[in-house]
Amino acid sequence: MSIIPVNKTVVALGFFDGVHKGHAQLINMAKKRALEIGASPAVLSFDVSPESIVTGYEVPLIGSMETRADIIKRFFDVEDVIFCHFDKAIMTMPWKDFIDFIVSEYGAVHVVIGHDFRCGYKGEGNPEKISAYCSEIGLGCDIIPKFTLDGITVSSTYIRGLIAGGDIARANYFLGHPYIFAGIVSKGHKVGRKIGSPTINLKCPNGLILPANGVYATQVYFCGRFLPSVTNVGVRPTFGGKDEISIETYILDFEGDLYGEYVSIEFYEFLRSEQKFCDAEELKVQIKKDCKAAIEVLSSINL
Repeated sequence: MSIIPVNKTVVALGFFDGVHKGHAQLINMAKKRALEIGASPAVLSFDVSPESIVTGYEVPLIGSMETRADIIKRFFDVEDVIFCHFDKAIMTMPWKDFIDFIVSEYGAVHVVIGHDFRCGYKGEGNPEKISAYCSEIGLGCDIIPKFTLDGITVSSTYIRGLIAGGDIARANYFLGHPYIFAGIVSKGHKVGRKIGSPTINLKCPNGLILPANGVYATQVYFCGRFLPSVTNVGVRPTFGGKDEISIETYILDFEGDLYGEYVSIEFYEFLRSEQKFCDAEELKVQIKKDCKAAIEVLSSINL
C-alpha cells in the first residue's frame, strides 16, 4: 500500500554533527532529487545525539542544534531544517513506523540516507531494508556510499579529534567550511577593554567539543557581516584565570556593543598556545603580533 503525502519533500536523514563533506553528499543529493521531481529539499536531524541516548554516554558534539541549522541554511541554501526530538519512544519505534512517520509528518516523497544510517528498535532499519521498504510504498530512496578524503573516511568522530587537538585547518578541510562556534555575547571580565583590546565573550555550553587552548585566526559573522578577529580559547592565565574555559574574541578595527547578540565565530588556523605573560604591557605587544598573524592567515584564504 502506498502512502501519499500532502506536501512533497525530499528529506536527507541523519544527525549531521558538524555538517561535514560526507553530510554534504546527502544534502546535495536531496537538492538534486528535489529539483528533478519538483519537490522541496529538507534536512532532518535530531535535537540530541541519538548515540548518547542509545549508549547512555554523552557524546561531545562539534556544534549546537542552532549551529547545525545555520550551516545548512547558509552553506547549502536549504531552508527547511527539521529537528525531531529523539527519545526512548523514537529509539524503540519499529523502523518501518519511523519511515512512515517521515512521510506522514513531513511529506517525504524521497529520502536520502548514508551507508551507515540505521533507525528503529536496535537499529534494525538498515539501508538495505529501508530501500526495499521505500520501493514497496512508492517512496524514492538514495543510499550515499562512504565518503573519503586522502584515504580517510570523513566522519564527525574524526573531525572532533582534530578540533580538540587544535588542528583547525585540517578540521576545516574535512568539514568543507570553517569550524564554527556560535552563541550569544555575554559580559566577561572586561580585562581586554582595560588594555585597549575589548573582546566579545561567548559562554561554553556543556556537551560541545572545544578547540585546544590557544589563540586562533578567526572571523566573526554577524548580521551578514564578516569581521576579522583573533580568538583566545583558555583560562586567561595572565589574569589569574582558573579552570573555567572562556572563548574571548578581539574584533579588529571594530567599535560597537554586541552584548546580547547572536554571533558566529569562524575558526581558520591555530596561531599559538595560550601562555602567561609577565604583565598587561607584554600581553598588549603579543596581541598586536597575533592580529598581524591573523590578518596574514585570513588574507591567504579565499573567504
